[in-house]
Amino acid sequence: MMDDVSIKVNIADVVYPLKVTVEDEPKIRMAAKMVNDKVRAYRDDYQLADKANLLSMVALQFAVEITQFKDRQWIEDINISSDIAEMEKMLLEI
Repeated sequence: MMDDVSIKVNIADVVYPLKVTVEDEPKIRMAAKMVNDKVRAYRDDYQLADKANLLSMVALQFAVEITQFKDRQWIEDINISSDIAEMEKMLLEI
């Protein structure tokens, strides 16, 4: 079992104290950096100052990306299942 560590992450100029596993710490720090980078980009591109609006737009963008990933994964799963069924059929013919 991994040991927990206390870290602080800054998201949109708000510091959040978290207790995470040592294994998850780099992922969480990278995720916070990604959020901050997108917040900065929206603020610069659209001249938005309200943090709630900025975070909402970032959340929407990440949700769209996750949805697109799930769609691609589902299609890949169908293709893999189809390939396996075809191979099984070929093996039965031998």
